[in-house]
Order: sequence, then C-alpha cells, then structure tokens
Amino acid sequence: MFIDSHCHLENEFYPDIDSVILKSKNLNVNTFITAGTDSKTNKEAISCAHNHDEVYACVGIHPEFQDTYTDEDIEILKEYIKDEKVVAIGEIGLDYHYEGYNKEKQLKLFEKQLKLAEEYHMPVVIHSRDATEDTIKTLQKYHVKGTIHSFSGSKETAQIYIKMGFVLGINGVVTFKNAHVKEVIKELGLEHFILETDSPFLTPVPYRGEQNIPGNIKYIGDFLSSYLDLTSEEISQITTLNTYRIFDKLAK
Repeated sequence: MFIDSHCHLENEFYPDIDSVILKSKNLNVNTFITAGTDSKTNKEAISCAHNHDEVYACVGIHPEFQDTYTDEDIEILKEYIKDEKVVAIGEIGLDYHYEGYNKEKQLKLFEKQLKLAEEYHMPVVIHSRDATEDTIKTLQKYHVKGTIHSFSGSKETAQIYIKMGFVLGINGVVTFKNAHVKEVIKELGLEHFILETDSPFLTPVPYRGEQNIPGNIKYIGDFLSSYLDLTSEEISQITTLNTYRIFDKLAK
C-alpha cells in the first residue's frame, strides 16, 4: 500500500472526489494528503479530510498568491493547524518561474509561514521553482522539517536539503524520458524520498497527458521498482516509513 503525500483533491479538478479516492484505493493507495494553496482551497482540503478517513490536509498560502493574501489568512492558519487532520503547513515556498513575481513579497509570505511552523512544531511542504538558493537560505533560518515538493534538482542540492532534515517528494516526472532525478535517487538512496502525484498534474508514463489521480502512484512505484531493482513492496515500505517520519499526525 502507498501514501500519496501530495495531491489536490479539489472540486475544480474532480467533480466526484469519492470515485477518485475509491479508484485510487483499488490501485493500492490507502492514504492521501491533499494540499491547500490559498484560503479557499485550505478550507476545501480540511473539509475533504474530515469527510474521508484516509485523507489528511496540509494548509498554506502558495507564493503565486503573493499579492492577494491577507494577514487574516495567516491568522486563520493558526487555527487550522490545530485540527487533528491537518498534518503540515503547505504548499508554501518560492516561485520565480513566471514574469511578474515579486521576490520581496514572496520571501515575506514564506517567512511568515515558516515562523508559524517553527512555533507550532509543524512540518512544512515546500514549493521551490527556479528559486533554489533563496529557498535554502530561508529554510536555514528556521528549525523546521518537511518535504521538498516535486524535487527535480541536483544531487548536491538534494544533499543540502537532506542534511537540513527534509525528505524529497518525487512524482510522475521521474518516469519522463529525460528526467535526471532518477539518477539522484539511485545515488543517494530511496530512504531520503517520498512518493506524491501532485494530482491532477504531472501524470506519469504511461498516462502522461491525461488528468492525474493519486492511484497513479502505482506507475511511479513500478518505474522505481524496475530502475532500482527493488520489489514494489520494498518501494512501498521504504517510502511509507519516510512519510510517517515527517508527518507526525498521520495515523499508522
């Protein structure tokens, strides 16, 4: 059985979330962490978690909302993270990929949430795109642990994050022909990685191009099993233990 450590079980993407969860459970995914990114999706994530025993939530303000979040949104997070089904603060971080980003605003938002995580001893789920140096420098200022969502960096970057106490989230990208992250996994060992889908995005081969679902972790696991010469059970056991190590509130 697998854990999808990062997905987006939102009505915008899935008109029938119950059927997606059932289909995914039939593909051996038994635990789901759905990630909020703003005030609306944070509420939706918590609601989904309370409506389904196997679903948990992480809540946070994504850097793309650098201009629209309010101080009230940050205050509300303090209440959300007391919820028994909320296992982390995230998806938070830095994204310098698109034109128009404001570095100072993103850093300010990021640090506000890292302070919360430190104060309340919550793991964090980090989004970092074209912002590796600033992400590392900022994380080094706080005593937090967590996961680097959708990691695709170098071995050297991976080692920095691992030394800081983070695990690295790998998803369907690892199955893509030119993805180099598989080589990093083989070199550093699977004990530093957890599985995620980022559903409905980043669908793995052989369904690349279609809408993703958490159950497609099966195909990520199959790829890693072949590439690393491990059984599917070993892939599941190692990555599941890694996920429990980070997300303390997950029911075992």
